Amino acid sequence: MTATLIDGKAIAADLRAELAGEVTEFRHATGVTPHLAAVLIGDDPASAVYVRNKQKACEKAGIKSTLHRLPDLLTEDGLLTIIHQLNATPDIHGILVQLPLPKHINEHTVLDSVNAAKDVDCFHPENVGLLVQGRPRFLPCTPHGVQQLLVSAGTQIPGAHAVVLGRSEIVGKPMGMLLIQRGAAANATVTICHSRTADLAAITRQADILVAAIGKPNFVTADMVKPGAVVIDVGINRVDDRLVGDVDFAAVREVASAITPVPGGVGPMTIAMLLRNTLTAAQLQTSESA
Repeated sequence: MTATLIDGKAIAADLRAELAGEVTEFRHATGVTPHLAAVLIGDDPASAVYVRNKQKACEKAGIKSTLHRLPDLLTEDGLLTIIHQLNATPDIHGILVQLPLPKHINEHTVLDSVNAAKDVDCFHPENVGLLVQGRPRFLPCTPHGVQQLLVSAGTQIPGAHAVVLGRSEIVGKPMGMLLIQRGAAANATVTICHSRTADLAAITRQADILVAAIGKPNFVTADMVKPGAVVIDVGINRVDDRLVGDVDFAAVREVASAITPVPGGVGPMTIAMLLRNTLTAAQLQTSESA
């Protein structure tokens, strides 16, 4: 059996086209253009590429984007001052702080300083709490993108055993929280595995849905995957000048029923969900000010 390829690039393109229509309708109805402000500190090449891709996607969707590119030596207080200014700017609806931050800046302090109503990454404790309670303001971009990939692939999520490999605040924990909620695209039984999980392969082999987000290239091998499982590879690692995921793609594709590639799987979906959150933020803020 060779797994069906889940084409995140094509699925994201369809979602962005649909979103562009909604943005046009919103602009015509309100005269407001959704506006995303991105904050990039330092000259990390990968971060610069990510931000540039997000800006291009905004432009195509009719969303205004502004980049605040700041020097690596900027102090934490200096960054907080800029974020407070963005919080106070009425025509900025979403704020994205590109991670990772320089080591001298406390990530939690910075992310907590973003106005929760403009936190389109869904990192703020208020938004995380709303998600846990099943009444989200925004959905976290990468986990929501994964969920949409599963839906587009026709995956039976309710009642399935979903195993999430990784417990990060950005992917692992919110991924589990999304899949365990009530709803047609959720209602799964979720296990979250991590570096201290005993007999890891025995657990991953139970998964109907396996989401790999551990940050180790080719970590998930064919013998760790249940035949017929749906495998979503969130990882992106550079090995010998090429990008690979957390899953040994060639081997696992012969075991799984469906699988995402790297690149071209989860990455484009993350950006599509960011645009969705930016429009949602603009809609919420416009209705509150009406």
